[in-house]
Amino acid sequence: MSTAIRYYSRSGNTKSVAEAIGEAVGVEAVSIDTANAIINEPVDVLYLGGALYAYGLDQNLETYISAIAPEKVKKVILFSTSWLSKHALDLMRKALVARGFQVEEDTLYFKSKQAKQCKERVEAFVKAHM
Repeated sequence: MSTAIRYYSRSGNTKSVAEAIGEAVGVEAVSIDTANAIINEPVDVLYLGGALYAYGLDQNLETYISAIAPEKVKKVILFSTSWLSKHALDLMRKALVARGFQVEEDTLYFKSKQAKQCKERVEAFVKAHM
């Protein structure tokens, strides 16, 4: 199964989770604000992570979601971190479903301070979705 991991992180918390997912699946986690973030080859699973910024998705994440080619991704699995709310997961899901993506119902979420100690939960989550 081919897997890609993409994320957007300002504080480093979502990056920590993305890197833990990467370790669990053996794939590099790539920030969406880098040149190699584009999905060029088809993938079975795209782990996509982001968080709330001023009660919405960051414009960089919205732009990235609108640029992903749905035919290149069989399924998206969402993850997020925040200090307050899981709402970023809902916003990402809504944007992806509107574009025709299949989005896994199960999501991975950490309160901001928990993100740095996420390894065990991430490993169990990834294993359940392999």
